[in-house]
Amino acid sequence: MKDFNFYAPTEIVFGRESEQQVAQLISKYGGKKVLVHFGGKSAKKSGLLDKLLGILDAAGIGYVCLGGVVPNPRLSLVKQGIALCREQNVDFILAVGGGSVIDSAKAIGYGVGYEGEPWDFWMGKAVPASCLPIGAVLTIPAAGSEMSNSCVITNDDNNDKRGINSNLCRCKFCIMNPERTFTLPPYQTAAGATDIMMHTMERYFTVHEDMTLTDAMAEALLRTVKDSAAVVMQHPEDYRNRAQIMWAGSLSHNDLMECGTAKDFATHKLEHELSAMFDVTHGAGLAAIWGSWARYVLPGHEARFARFAVNVMGVTNDFSDVKQTAIRGIEATEQFFRSLGMPTSIRELLGRDITDEEIAEMARRASHDGNLTLGNIRVLKTDDMVAIYKMAR
Repeated sequence: MKDFNFYAPTEIVFGRESEQQVAQLISKYGGKKVLVHFGGKSAKKSGLLDKLLGILDAAGIGYVCLGGVVPNPRLSLVKQGIALCREQNVDFILAVGGGSVIDSAKAIGYGVGYEGEPWDFWMGKAVPASCLPIGAVLTIPAAGSEMSNSCVITNDDNNDKRGINSNLCRCKFCIMNPERTFTLPPYQTAAGATDIMMHTMERYFTVHEDMTLTDAMAEALLRTVKDSAAVVMQHPEDYRNRAQIMWAGSLSHNDLMECGTAKDFATHKLEHELSAMFDVTHGAGLAAIWGSWARYVLPGHEARFARFAVNVMGVTNDFSDVKQTAIRGIEATEQFFRSLGMPTSIRELLGRDITDEEIAEMARRASHDGNLTLGNIRVLKTDDMVAIYKMAR
Protein backbone atom coordinates (compact mmCIF):
# COMPACT_ATOMS: atom_id res chain seq x y z
CA MET A 1 0.00 0.00 0.00
CA LYS A 2 1.26 3.46 -0.97
CA ASP A 3 1.33 6.32 1.55
CA PHE A 4 -1.01 9.17 0.61
CA ASN A 5 -2.44 12.58 1.42
CA PHE A 6 -6.11 13.19 0.65
CA TYR A 7 -7.43 16.74 0.26
CA ALA A 8 -10.95 17.45 -0.98
CA PRO A 9 -12.04 20.91 0.20
CA THR A 10 -14.91 21.54 -2.25
CA GLU A 11 -18.36 22.04 -0.72
CA ILE A 12 -21.00 20.07 -2.65
CA VAL A 13 -24.63 21.18 -2.79
CA PHE A 14 -26.50 18.36 -4.51
CA GLY A 15 -30.12 17.99 -5.56
CA ARG A 16 -33.15 19.52 -7.18
CA GLU A 17 -33.22 23.34 -7.24
CA SER A 18 -29.75 23.43 -5.66
CA GLU A 19 -28.80 26.35 -7.93
CA GLN A 20 -31.05 28.55 -5.76
CA GLN A 21 -28.18 28.66 -3.24
CA VAL A 22 -25.65 30.18 -5.65
CA ALA A 23 -25.69 33.72 -4.23
CA GLN A 24 -25.27 32.69 -0.62
CA LEU A 25 -22.43 30.35 -1.56
CA ILE A 26 -20.60 33.08 -3.47
CA SER A 27 -20.99 35.42 -0.51
CA LYS A 28 -19.84 32.69 1.88
CA TYR A 29 -16.56 32.46 0.00
CA GLY A 30 -16.02 36.20 -0.27
CA GLY A 31 -17.28 36.97 -3.75
CA LYS A 32 -18.47 40.51 -4.43
CA LYS A 33 -17.79 40.93 -8.16
CA VAL A 34 -18.18 37.75 -10.18
CA LEU A 35 -17.09 36.60 -13.61
CA VAL A 36 -19.88 34.31 -14.83
CA HIS A 37 -18.11 31.99 -17.25
CA PHE A 38 -19.99 29.62 -19.56
CA GLY A 39 -19.94 27.83 -22.88
CA GLY A 40 -22.25 28.21 -25.85
CA LYS A 41 -25.97 28.13 -26.41
CA SER A 42 -27.10 25.49 -23.92
CA ALA A 43 -26.65 27.60 -20.78
CA LYS A 44 -28.83 30.30 -22.32
CA LYS A 45 -31.29 28.04 -24.13
CA SER A 46 -32.01 26.01 -20.99
CA GLY A 47 -32.79 29.14 -19.01
CA LEU A 48 -30.15 28.27 -16.41
CA LEU A 49 -27.95 31.28 -17.12
CA ASP A 50 -30.83 33.76 -16.84
CA LYS A 51 -31.96 32.07 -13.64
CA LEU A 52 -28.52 32.37 -12.07
CA LEU A 53 -28.10 35.99 -13.13
CA GLY A 54 -31.52 36.78 -11.67
CA ILE A 55 -30.47 35.24 -8.35
CA LEU A 56 -27.28 37.32 -8.35
CA ASP A 57 -29.26 40.48 -9.18
CA ALA A 58 -31.67 39.82 -6.33
CA ALA A 59 -28.76 39.35 -3.93
CA GLY A 60 -27.01 42.53 -5.06
CA ILE A 61 -23.92 40.67 -6.29
CA GLY A 62 -22.20 42.36 -9.22
CA TYR A 63 -21.11 40.34 -12.22
CA VAL A 64 -19.76 40.36 -15.75
CA CYS A 65 -20.26 37.53 -18.24
CA LEU A 66 -17.90 35.72 -20.57
CA GLY A 67 -19.23 32.92 -22.74
CA GLY A 68 -17.75 31.04 -25.64
CA VAL A 69 -15.92 28.14 -23.98
CA VAL A 70 -15.62 25.19 -26.36
CA PRO A 71 -14.63 21.57 -25.76
CA ASN A 72 -10.85 21.39 -25.34
CA PRO A 73 -10.91 24.97 -23.91
CA ARG A 74 -8.70 27.49 -25.64
CA LEU A 75 -5.93 29.68 -24.30
CA SER A 76 -7.15 32.66 -26.35
CA LEU A 77 -10.41 32.83 -24.39
CA VAL A 78 -8.49 32.38 -21.13
CA LYS A 79 -6.51 35.50 -22.00
CA GLN A 80 -9.73 37.40 -22.68
CA GLY A 81 -11.03 36.32 -19.29
CA ILE A 82 -7.87 37.42 -17.50
CA ALA A 83 -8.07 40.87 -19.09
CA LEU A 84 -11.77 41.18 -18.25
CA CYS A 85 -11.24 40.18 -14.61
CA ARG A 86 -8.48 42.75 -14.20
CA GLU A 87 -10.48 45.47 -15.90
CA GLN A 88 -13.63 44.80 -13.86
CA ASN A 89 -11.91 44.05 -10.52
CA VAL A 90 -13.43 40.58 -10.41
CA ASP A 91 -12.78 38.71 -7.17
CA PHE A 92 -14.67 35.43 -7.85
CA ILE A 93 -15.33 33.19 -10.87
CA LEU A 94 -18.54 31.21 -11.33
CA ALA A 95 -18.20 28.44 -13.93
CA VAL A 96 -21.53 27.34 -15.42
CA GLY A 97 -21.11 24.17 -17.47
CA GLY A 98 -18.89 21.11 -17.61
CA GLY A 99 -15.21 20.37 -17.34
CA SER A 100 -14.17 22.62 -20.22
CA VAL A 101 -15.81 25.66 -18.62
CA ILE A 102 -14.41 24.84 -15.19
CA ASP A 103 -10.89 24.31 -16.57
CA SER A 104 -11.11 27.60 -18.46
CA ALA A 105 -12.21 29.31 -15.23
CA LYS A 106 -9.27 27.77 -13.37
CA ALA A 107 -6.83 28.99 -16.01
CA ILE A 108 -8.27 32.50 -15.79
CA GLY A 109 -8.03 32.34 -12.02
CA TYR A 110 -4.35 31.44 -12.26
CA GLY A 111 -3.58 34.17 -14.75
CA VAL A 112 -5.15 37.19 -13.06
CA GLY A 113 -2.35 37.50 -10.51
CA TYR A 114 0.47 36.55 -12.87
CA GLU A 115 2.27 39.16 -14.94
CA GLY A 116 3.80 36.75 -17.45
CA GLU A 117 2.40 34.72 -20.32
CA PRO A 118 -0.31 32.37 -18.94
CA TRP A 119 0.97 29.46 -21.05
CA ASP A 120 4.13 29.56 -18.91
CA PHE A 121 2.28 27.43 -16.36
CA TRP A 122 1.55 24.65 -18.86
CA MET A 123 5.09 24.78 -20.24
CA GLY A 124 6.59 24.36 -16.77
CA LYS A 125 8.25 27.79 -16.90
CA ALA A 126 6.25 29.02 -13.90
CA VAL A 127 4.21 27.55 -11.04
CA PRO A 128 0.85 29.08 -10.07
CA ALA A 129 1.18 31.14 -6.91
CA SER A 130 -2.45 32.24 -6.62
CA CYS A 131 -5.89 31.62 -8.08
CA LEU A 132 -9.12 33.58 -7.84
CA PRO A 133 -11.72 31.59 -5.88
CA ILE A 134 -13.95 29.52 -8.15
CA GLY A 135 -17.42 28.06 -7.78
CA ALA A 136 -19.18 25.80 -10.25
CA VAL A 137 -22.70 25.01 -11.38
CA LEU A 138 -22.19 21.64 -13.04
CA THR A 139 -24.27 20.75 -16.09
CA ILE A 140 -22.12 18.04 -17.72
CA PRO A 141 -20.83 15.19 -15.52
CA ALA A 142 -17.65 13.92 -17.13
CA ALA A 143 -14.33 15.62 -16.43
CA GLY A 144 -14.60 15.76 -12.64
CA SER A 145 -12.91 19.16 -12.70
CA GLU A 146 -15.39 20.43 -10.12
CA MET A 147 -13.54 18.51 -7.38
CA SER A 148 -10.11 17.96 -8.92
CA ASN A 149 -6.89 19.95 -8.81
CA SER A 150 -6.31 19.60 -12.55
CA CYS A 151 -6.68 22.09 -15.37
CA VAL A 152 -6.26 21.15 -19.05
CA ILE A 153 -5.98 23.85 -21.71
CA THR A 154 -5.31 23.86 -25.46
CA ASN A 155 -3.03 26.51 -26.94
CA ASP A 156 -4.82 27.44 -30.15
CA ASP A 157 -1.62 28.91 -31.62
CA ASN A 158 -0.06 25.45 -31.98
CA ASN A 159 -2.80 22.97 -30.91
CA ASP A 160 -0.71 21.90 -27.92
CA LYS A 161 -2.94 20.46 -25.16
CA ARG A 162 -1.48 20.22 -21.67
CA GLY A 163 -2.58 19.86 -18.07
CA ILE A 164 -1.26 21.10 -14.75
CA ASN A 165 -2.21 20.26 -11.17
CA SER A 166 -2.42 22.56 -8.17
CA ASN A 167 -4.65 22.60 -5.10
CA LEU A 168 -4.95 26.37 -5.54
CA CYS A 169 -7.56 25.87 -8.26
CA ARG A 170 -9.90 23.53 -6.41
CA CYS A 171 -13.44 24.86 -6.49
CA LYS A 172 -14.78 26.39 -3.29
CA PHE A 173 -18.18 24.91 -4.03
CA CYS A 174 -20.04 23.00 -6.70
CA ILE A 175 -23.79 23.00 -7.24
CA MET A 176 -25.10 19.76 -8.76
CA ASN A 177 -28.69 19.40 -9.91
CA PRO A 178 -29.09 16.15 -11.88
CA GLU A 179 -32.16 17.60 -13.61
CA ARG A 180 -29.81 19.92 -15.49
CA THR A 181 -28.37 16.89 -17.27
CA PHE A 182 -31.69 15.57 -18.63
CA THR A 183 -31.27 17.34 -21.98
CA LEU A 184 -27.69 16.25 -22.67
CA PRO A 185 -27.42 14.68 -26.13
CA PRO A 186 -26.87 10.90 -26.04
CA TYR A 187 -23.34 11.18 -27.48
CA GLN A 188 -22.32 13.67 -24.81
CA THR A 189 -23.88 11.51 -22.10
CA ALA A 190 -21.95 8.49 -23.36
CA ALA A 191 -18.66 10.36 -23.70
CA GLY A 192 -19.10 11.74 -20.18
CA ALA A 193 -19.73 8.30 -18.69
CA THR A 194 -16.65 6.99 -20.49
CA ASP A 195 -14.48 9.80 -19.12
CA ILE A 196 -15.79 9.20 -15.59
CA MET A 197 -15.00 5.50 -15.78
CA MET A 198 -11.58 6.16 -17.24
CA HIS A 199 -10.63 8.48 -14.37
CA THR A 200 -11.12 5.54 -12.01
CA MET A 201 -9.70 2.89 -14.34
CA GLU A 202 -6.48 4.89 -14.72
CA ARG A 203 -6.11 4.73 -10.97
CA TYR A 204 -7.18 1.10 -10.72
CA PHE A 205 -4.64 -0.23 -13.22
CA THR A 206 -1.41 0.65 -11.46
CA VAL A 207 1.55 -1.12 -9.89
CA HIS A 208 0.09 -0.69 -6.38
CA GLU A 209 -2.47 -3.46 -6.08
CA ASP A 210 -2.94 -4.03 -2.36
CA MET A 211 -5.35 -1.31 -1.18
CA THR A 212 -8.42 -3.48 -0.69
CA LEU A 213 -10.84 -0.74 0.35
CA THR A 214 -9.90 1.64 -2.46
CA ASP A 215 -10.12 -1.18 -4.99
CA ALA A 216 -13.58 -2.13 -3.75
CA MET A 217 -14.81 1.47 -3.94
CA ALA A 218 -13.38 1.81 -7.44
CA GLU A 219 -15.10 -1.36 -8.60
CA ALA A 220 -18.43 -0.21 -7.13
CA LEU A 221 -18.13 3.17 -8.83
CA LEU A 222 -17.33 1.59 -12.18
CA ARG A 223 -20.24 -0.86 -11.96
CA THR A 224 -22.60 1.94 -10.99
CA VAL A 225 -21.63 4.20 -13.88
CA LYS A 226 -21.78 1.29 -16.32
CA ASP A 227 -25.27 0.31 -15.19
CA SER A 228 -26.61 3.86 -14.87
CA ALA A 229 -25.27 4.92 -18.26
CA ALA A 230 -27.14 2.08 -19.91
CA VAL A 231 -30.36 3.27 -18.27
CA VAL A 232 -30.11 6.98 -19.08
CA MET A 233 -29.28 6.30 -22.71
CA GLN A 234 -32.80 4.87 -22.94
CA HIS A 235 -34.47 7.06 -20.29
CA PRO A 236 -32.72 10.45 -20.25
CA GLU A 237 -34.93 11.90 -17.50
CA ASP A 238 -34.27 9.12 -15.01
CA TYR A 239 -33.29 11.28 -12.03
CA ARG A 240 -31.85 8.52 -9.89
CA ASN A 241 -29.44 7.24 -12.52
CA ARG A 242 -28.50 10.74 -13.69
CA ALA A 243 -27.68 11.48 -10.04
CA GLN A 244 -25.51 8.36 -9.76
CA ILE A 245 -23.48 9.42 -12.78
CA MET A 246 -23.15 13.01 -11.62
CA TRP A 247 -21.86 12.09 -8.16
CA ALA A 248 -19.60 9.38 -9.56
CA GLY A 249 -17.99 11.94 -11.86
CA SER A 250 -16.85 13.97 -8.87
CA LEU A 251 -15.71 11.00 -6.78
CA SER A 252 -13.84 9.53 -9.72
CA HIS A 253 -11.49 12.51 -10.06
CA ASN A 254 -11.17 14.03 -6.56
CA ASP A 255 -8.26 11.65 -5.76
CA LEU A 256 -10.35 9.36 -3.53
CA MET A 257 -9.90 6.49 -5.97
CA GLU A 258 -6.11 6.63 -5.71
CA CYS A 259 -5.78 6.61 -1.91
CA GLY A 260 -3.20 3.94 -1.17
CA THR A 261 -2.55 3.32 -4.86
CA ALA A 262 -1.26 5.54 -7.65
CA LYS A 263 -2.44 6.78 -11.01
CA ASP A 264 -1.27 5.85 -14.48
CA PHE A 265 -3.13 8.21 -16.86
CA ALA A 266 -1.21 7.13 -19.94
CA THR A 267 -4.46 6.73 -21.87
CA HIS A 268 -5.47 10.27 -20.94
CA LYS A 269 -2.13 11.69 -22.08
CA LEU A 270 -2.27 9.76 -25.35
CA GLU A 271 -5.82 10.96 -25.94
CA HIS A 272 -4.88 14.58 -25.28
CA GLU A 273 -2.84 14.49 -28.47
CA LEU A 274 -5.81 13.08 -30.41
CA SER A 275 -8.18 15.78 -29.22
CA ALA A 276 -5.55 18.50 -29.68
CA MET A 277 -4.77 17.46 -33.27
CA PHE A 278 -8.28 16.54 -34.40
CA ASP A 279 -10.52 18.40 -31.89
CA VAL A 280 -12.49 15.25 -31.03
CA THR A 281 -14.62 14.67 -27.94
CA HIS A 282 -12.35 13.66 -25.08
CA GLY A 283 -14.42 10.73 -23.79
CA ALA A 284 -14.80 9.30 -27.29
CA GLY A 285 -11.05 9.55 -27.79
CA LEU A 286 -10.46 7.64 -24.57
CA ALA A 287 -12.76 4.85 -25.72
CA ALA A 288 -10.91 4.67 -29.03
CA ILE A 289 -7.51 4.17 -27.37
CA TRP A 290 -8.12 2.29 -24.12
CA GLY A 291 -8.47 -1.25 -25.49
CA SER A 292 -5.19 -0.99 -27.37
CA TRP A 293 -3.41 0.44 -24.34
CA ALA A 294 -4.84 -2.39 -22.18
CA ARG A 295 -3.65 -5.13 -24.52
CA TYR A 296 -0.23 -3.50 -24.79
CA VAL A 297 0.39 -3.30 -21.03
CA LEU A 298 -1.36 -6.58 -20.16
CA PRO A 299 1.71 -8.89 -20.01
CA GLY A 300 2.74 -9.30 -16.39
CA HIS A 301 -0.50 -7.82 -15.08
CA GLU A 302 -3.00 -10.49 -16.10
CA ALA A 303 -4.31 -10.95 -12.55
CA ARG A 304 -5.18 -7.26 -12.20
CA PHE A 305 -7.04 -7.20 -15.50
CA ALA A 306 -8.79 -10.47 -14.64
CA ARG A 307 -10.03 -8.98 -11.36
CA PHE A 308 -11.44 -6.02 -13.31
CA ALA A 309 -13.04 -8.40 -15.79
CA VAL A 310 -14.83 -10.34 -13.06
CA ASN A 311 -15.64 -7.62 -10.50
CA VAL A 312 -16.56 -4.82 -12.90
CA MET A 313 -17.50 -6.30 -16.27
CA GLY A 314 -19.16 -9.46 -14.96
CA VAL A 315 -16.95 -11.88 -16.90
CA THR A 316 -16.93 -15.47 -15.64
CA ASN A 317 -13.56 -16.29 -14.15
CA ASP A 318 -11.64 -18.98 -16.02
CA PHE A 319 -9.41 -20.09 -13.18
CA SER A 320 -7.39 -22.27 -15.53
CA ASP A 321 -6.46 -19.33 -17.77
CA VAL A 322 -6.09 -15.93 -16.08
CA LYS A 323 -4.92 -14.28 -19.29
CA GLN A 324 -8.02 -15.38 -21.16
CA THR A 325 -10.24 -13.95 -18.42
CA ALA A 326 -8.32 -10.68 -18.63
CA ILE A 327 -8.69 -10.50 -22.41
CA ARG A 328 -12.42 -11.17 -22.18
CA GLY A 329 -12.65 -8.27 -19.73
CA ILE A 330 -10.97 -5.93 -22.21
CA GLU A 331 -13.33 -7.16 -24.93
CA ALA A 332 -16.34 -6.69 -22.65
CA THR A 333 -15.27 -3.11 -21.91
CA GLU A 334 -14.99 -2.33 -25.61
CA GLN A 335 -18.39 -3.89 -26.20
CA PHE A 336 -19.82 -1.68 -23.46
CA PHE A 337 -18.34 1.41 -25.10
CA ARG A 338 -19.84 0.37 -28.42
CA SER A 339 -23.23 -0.14 -26.77
CA LEU A 340 -23.11 3.54 -25.81
CA GLY A 341 -22.20 4.58 -29.33
CA MET A 342 -18.54 5.21 -28.52
CA PRO A 343 -15.75 4.34 -30.97
CA THR A 344 -13.18 1.67 -30.12
CA SER A 345 -10.63 2.61 -32.79
CA ILE A 346 -9.18 5.82 -34.13
CA ARG A 347 -10.70 5.10 -37.53
CA GLU A 348 -14.16 4.94 -35.99
CA LEU A 349 -13.40 8.14 -34.07
CA LEU A 350 -12.19 10.18 -37.05
CA GLY A 351 -14.10 8.52 -39.85
CA ARG A 352 -10.84 7.93 -41.73
CA ASP A 353 -7.51 6.17 -41.42
CA ILE A 354 -4.78 7.93 -39.47
CA THR A 355 -1.38 8.24 -41.14
CA ASP A 356 1.99 7.14 -39.83
CA GLU A 357 3.08 10.76 -39.93
CA GLU A 358 0.18 11.82 -37.73
CA ILE A 359 0.94 9.00 -35.29
CA ALA A 360 4.60 10.03 -35.12
CA GLU A 361 3.63 13.63 -34.44
CA MET A 362 1.22 12.67 -31.64
CA ALA A 363 3.86 10.47 -30.03
CA ARG A 364 6.41 13.25 -30.32
CA ARG A 365 4.09 15.66 -28.58
CA ALA A 366 2.98 13.17 -25.93
CA SER A 367 6.61 12.40 -25.10
CA HIS A 368 7.71 16.04 -25.25
CA ASP A 369 10.23 15.20 -27.97
CA GLY A 370 11.27 12.00 -26.25
CA ASN A 371 11.92 13.65 -22.89
CA LEU A 372 8.82 12.34 -21.09
CA THR A 373 7.55 8.85 -20.33
CA LEU A 374 3.92 7.98 -19.56
CA GLY A 375 2.27 5.59 -17.14
CA ASN A 376 3.46 3.31 -14.37
CA ILE A 377 1.83 -0.11 -14.84
CA ARG A 378 4.17 -0.12 -17.83
CA VAL A 379 6.36 2.90 -18.45
CA LEU A 380 5.83 4.05 -22.04
CA LYS A 381 8.55 5.59 -24.13
CA THR A 382 8.03 7.21 -27.52
CA ASP A 383 8.21 3.90 -29.42
CA ASP A 384 5.62 2.40 -27.06
CA MET A 385 3.29 5.33 -27.71
CA VAL A 386 3.67 4.86 -31.45
CA ALA A 387 2.88 1.16 -31.06
CA ILE A 388 -0.31 1.85 -29.08
CA TYR A 389 -1.51 4.45 -31.56
CA LYS A 390 -0.92 1.97 -34.38
CA MET A 391 -2.79 -0.79 -32.51
CA ALA A 392 -5.69 1.63 -32.04
CA ARG A 393 -5.80 2.82 -35.62
